[in-house]
Amino acid sequence: MALMNALVLDSAGADFRHAKQPRPEPRAGEVLVRIRASGVNPLDTKIRAGAAGHARQPFPAVLGIDMAGVVEAVGTDVTGFRPGDEVYGMTGGVGGLQGSLASYQVADARLLALKPANFSMRQAAALPLIIITAWEGLVDRAQVKPGQKVLVLGAGGGVGHIVVQLAVALGADVYGVDSASKGGFIAGLDATPTDRAESVEAYVERHTGGRGFDIVYDTVGGASLDAAFRAVARFGHVVSALGWGTHALAPLSFKAASYSGVFTLLPLLTREGREHHGAILCEATRLAEAGRLTPRLDDRLFTLANVAEAYGLIEDRKAQGKLVVDIGSAE
Repeated sequence: MALMNALVLDSAGADFRHAKQPRPEPRAGEVLVRIRASGVNPLDTKIRAGAAGHARQPFPAVLGIDMAGVVEAVGTDVTGFRPGDEVYGMTGGVGGLQGSLASYQVADARLLALKPANFSMRQAAALPLIIITAWEGLVDRAQVKPGQKVLVLGAGGGVGHIVVQLAVALGADVYGVDSASKGGFIAGLDATPTDRAESVEAYVERHTGGRGFDIVYDTVGGASLDAAFRAVARFGHVVSALGWGTHALAPLSFKAASYSGVFTLLPLLTREGREHHGAILCEATRLAEAGRLTPRLDDRLFTLANVAEAYGLIEDRKAQGKLVVDIGSAE
């Protein structure tokens, strides 16, 4: 039986344990991928801490939601991929599915897309969760149109900076709220930066003449979502990827505006809509190859030997962009 390297988490809050595990084999509709890079998301750290019940990941588990790698073998009924293809996707680490902190992973072919040819494996592994989250909110829910005024709350963050780039690529007039220190970065994405210390009413007046924004995408949750309800225009649309709190809907209702929540994990947890995840990544590849979409990476390098350091940087809010673990090819 062929074996592979994996990092196993035996229980919530435990240390990662290096282990040799049987290498999985692809069944019908599945692809065996040799993992080259594993993206680290804040959700991964919450799963490790046992603070993400909605992810439904039982222990012991191999974590890692995002990955990029090379197709090693394909199961029956797989026609879109062949051995040697470079692919990426949001493929596991939740719902009892093996994650990407391992040498190999079997993934549902519907969740995969060909990696952008101009991207490194690290760049590709950083993208799936954040672009799918951005796309589902901005395109699927809010149906953004060219010329609309789009406000992104938390615009300099992992999801936020991708929402900004996607909105710009789709022709919107984009504004980004975050700390003053991120203003230059946001401006470099062709969006108008706004210091989050400024009042909602002040920047709504300054940027829209008091009308409000056609679409507001909240990537922060909590008080930020309340601010989104105040910033949206009449008949506008608010989207949030973190709309889990208790909020007063009056500011939204009095404008006849609408609200949509985004829960990107659903296709992994329920198997429903997996084809759409793959389709979104195909569009992301097109945008990336056209130079319209690039994830911001933290330059620090991590391997299976020091994954815990990457998790700690996210927990301490010290990451300077997306963190990626280089998996390598050792068996």
